[in-house]
Amino acid sequence: MKLSSIDCLKGELFKRDHVLLQFTGHYDKQEEEIYEMDIVLMSSEKFVVTWDDESNGWFLIDLKTEVKIQRFVKEIADKSVRLCSYFESDQNK
Repeated sequence: MKLSSIDCLKGELFKRDHVLLQFTGHYDKQEEEIYEMDIVLMSSEKFVVTWDDESNGWFLIDLKTEVKIQRFVKEIADKSVRLCSYFESDQNK
């Protein structure tokens, strides 16, 4: 997609009928890039990676309870495994 076809409004990037996801800057233990709204596995539990405006940082949301669990930092990312994007999962249906 051409960058000129992406709009920016108040710092948010968007494209009609597309979902643009932000790279977190972190990699999982298999060295896969982790993006916003990715589902990661840690200790047999699944979490969604989201941006928290209040805390100005990445956080993990428990996939079952939808509760914000903890800040998603490099040390946590290094122990996780990226499964898929939330939008590719059964959770999104």
